[in-house]
Amino acid sequence: MPTAKNEDKEPVVRNRWIALAVVTLASFLDNLDANAVTVVLPDIQKDLGAVFGTAQWTLAGYTLAYALFLITGGRLGDIYGRKRLFLIGVTGFTAASVVCAVATNAEVLVAGRFGQGFMAALMVPQAVSVIITMFKQEEWPSAFAVMGIALSVGSVGGPLLGGLLAEWDVFGLGWRALFLVNVPLGVAALAIAAKFMPETRSETPLRLDIVGVLLLTTASLGLMYPLVQGREEGWPGWMFAMVALAVLVLGAFVAHQRRRQSRDGAALIPPTLFKYRSAKVGLPLTVLCYGGVASFFLVLTFHLQFGLGWSVLKTALVLAAWPVGIIATFQIAWRFSGGRGRDFVRLGALLMAAGAGGVIWTVTSGGSDLNWVALAAAELVMGFGLGLTAPVLTAVVLGDVPPQDAGVGSGVLNAAIQFGSAAGVAGVGAVYFSRVGSETPSGDFPSATASTLAVNVGLFVLAAVLGSFLGGRPSPAEAEAEAAEAPSKTGNPAEAVA
Repeated sequence: MPTAKNEDKEPVVRNRWIALAVVTLASFLDNLDANAVTVVLPDIQKDLGAVFGTAQWTLAGYTLAYALFLITGGRLGDIYGRKRLFLIGVTGFTAASVVCAVATNAEVLVAGRFGQGFMAALMVPQAVSVIITMFKQEEWPSAFAVMGIALSVGSVGGPLLGGLLAEWDVFGLGWRALFLVNVPLGVAALAIAAKFMPETRSETPLRLDIVGVLLLTTASLGLMYPLVQGREEGWPGWMFAMVALAVLVLGAFVAHQRRRQSRDGAALIPPTLFKYRSAKVGLPLTVLCYGGVASFFLVLTFHLQFGLGWSVLKTALVLAAWPVGIIATFQIAWRFSGGRGRDFVRLGALLMAAGAGGVIWTVTSGGSDLNWVALAAAELVMGFGLGLTAPVLTAVVLGDVPPQDAGVGSGVLNAAIQFGSAAGVAGVGAVYFSRVGSETPSGDFPSATASTLAVNVGLFVLAAVLGSFLGGRPSPAEAEAEAAEAPSKTGNPAEAVA
């Protein structure tokens, strides 16, 4: 399909808010699933008669697939058309949701979750592209605000929706209804996008790094599979061999990225990005921070439902304090972090550590009679922390990176967020499930949960320490100005502002 040219500008502008609505709906679906599934994991495990590893793969499989293909999904949209990739992504996401809903065993469910993550990586990058290509620059703040509101609703409403559907057992479907909700919304998104979303593509797209994706996927699975399955399979020797092989493959990936970058500048993760101190320090910081967040709620959910016997709905209501905290401080960070972004990241990480410490105290002091008010208050503090961190993370982590590398840097940062979440679920989840089992007495859960969450506290503290070594500290407004220049200099405009 041809690139949208000047003569097509009027219909593009006229339909821009409808197009924004449909891509925002798709982003909402992605965020809804990501936040809702955690609270129903214990129900899923019981219903399918699955082992604890199923819970880890149900979360980690989605985020890992999303992380590995996020940058590639944006570049595919540049090359073959963003509308085309969006429609493919929504169709595939909807179909994968049906697979999850009808799964009769753990293997099918995990396959469906991998499929959802892969398809989300195709559709979500196109959402930001719509804003960049269809809206005037002065309209970007309003457009991004609309998307931000939708994502906030997904963050707060996701766990509540999961809890309500499981509690009410709609049509006798239980947790399966959560995935079936995606079907009518996905069909609506397809119908509206097909009619109102224009086709656009980059005039100078970067080429795909298929070899890089394959190497990184192999290395990631080679490291994560033993973490998740090692305890259940008794740590056979071939698992240690798999880890060693994964490390070798990771080395091959680094070498390939250097060759690819020098040849045509289309490396999946350009090595030149790590010349800059802010990226060199900030990307590991991001992995630590989001690894701690994702694994924290996995552990806490299983503690509340398996250890204390709480209902899904009660768990969801208490966990809702977390996104409420994020919303409370998000705008504060966005408006007042100019020139002090590094301090906000460091303070946010310390608040998350303090909140996690508060949860540990609540769990150990309350035992089987846990005080839900104190627990919600500790989660609220954690939410305050991420609310101070997330809005300025891109600006600070890419503080030293010049405008011409801002687009690809943002894409790599977003992938690091997803990869960190998957790695945290796999690693910290392995620690937790090695301490508890299906026959563990409820009285033993507090000590197992507290000792595991101490790992999360350590991750947040280490992120705060790394925050002290970040480089430049531009404000979000300065970062947005840099990002505005990036689409003309990099392959995927979605990566510049994501």
